[in-house]
Amino acid sequence: MHVNDFAGKPVGERIQAYRERRGMSRPVLAGLVGRSPDWLKKVERGHLLPPRLEMLVKLADVLGLHDVAALIGDQSITVTATLREGHEAVPAIREAIEETVLVVDREIHYEADDLVDRAAYAWRVWHSSSAPRADMGRLLPPLLRDARRAARVLTGTERRTANAALVASYALAEQALAWVSDSALLWLSADRCMAAAEQADDPVSLAAAAWVVGNVWRSTGREDDALRLAMNAADVLEPYLGGEDDNTRALWGACRLHAAITAARLGREGDAFRFLDDADAMVPRLPSDYAHPWTLFGRSNTDLTGVSVAVDLRKGGTALDKAEAVDPDRIPSRDRQARLWLETARAYVQRRDHISALHTLQRATAASTESMRCHPLSRNLAAELVTSGNRLIEREASDLAARLGVLT
Repeated sequence: MHVNDFAGKPVGERIQAYRERRGMSRPVLAGLVGRSPDWLKKVERGHLLPPRLEMLVKLADVLGLHDVAALIGDQSITVTATLREGHEAVPAIREAIEETVLVVDREIHYEADDLVDRAAYAWRVWHSSSAPRADMGRLLPPLLRDARRAARVLTGTERRTANAALVASYALAEQALAWVSDSALLWLSADRCMAAAEQADDPVSLAAAAWVVGNVWRSTGREDDALRLAMNAADVLEPYLGGEDDNTRALWGACRLHAAITAARLGREGDAFRFLDDADAMVPRLPSDYAHPWTLFGRSNTDLTGVSVAVDLRKGGTALDKAEAVDPDRIPSRDRQARLWLETARAYVQRRDHISALHTLQRATAASTESMRCHPLSRNLAAELVTSGNRLIEREASDLAARLGVLT
């Protein structure tokens, strides 16, 4: 059986064909890659989105394939361990994170509250900018360096506050680096975020760091671990939900949204919608138009996540119904506005409405070209519209793909 025999076939069918050729049952293959037989069945039949690259590598290895190209269908794809610099901002952020600080000038005075304010400002820029990664390449490196040094020289309450600012900084670094850096740098950002949270020694920082680590786990093929972590983080916050801090309740809701998306990626439909309902029930306990400064948890982001969950479960009609209820102008983030249009475009593709998908992906690109150039879902969708669309959209689809840096 040659790769050419699978021309035009989706990933799921390729996995099934190679599995059957090896005489391997679904339970055996699923067990060897740490997944359930039901998950594998849904992947093979196209009821779930294709697995992420890390999981495809595992599947290829177990199936005795030389690389993931046989499963993906793109013979130009190879997996290497080289550093990935998918955006001009990555080197500066990488240098600030990887820098080894052996000696700190203890004569320099740091204001812990000032670091908290700087981190909050950086998050506001991230959400409001049409080119957030470029802006983070300017703002994050000095913030990370100052917060790291302050956490070394300050003591007592000020040191815990500096570590809380460091948690916010590493959390933002993870957002900026997602999809544009190698997984090793993402792991380092997440690990240092959790280490700073442990030093800050407060439940909100710990839950926030868990949200960050869970993002990395989910994006690198450890969805089960990410789901458990999101649930544990919400449990940490449970005793404090009756207090006066809205951010605590919002972060609890963000952890529930995290769990909903992760469960959807695992094909656990009931759990995904249950977690989504939990988050939805928390929204009325927050002020009107509230949005968490990092996660943006609130009415708009909960509704947006509902669209993502439905798309990941391949319920395109449900996703479109949910998208109609979202006002993009009320989403306080250019990146998240673009994501709403992207998820809606994915839903249209699932309904085989390629014309609507193209126009919606164009709206996503107008909201944030940088975000859509960096996100693999938008790039893959642009390529699909070129190859699977129709003559009516061929030229526009090719132009959009070129704008997103996709070679067709």
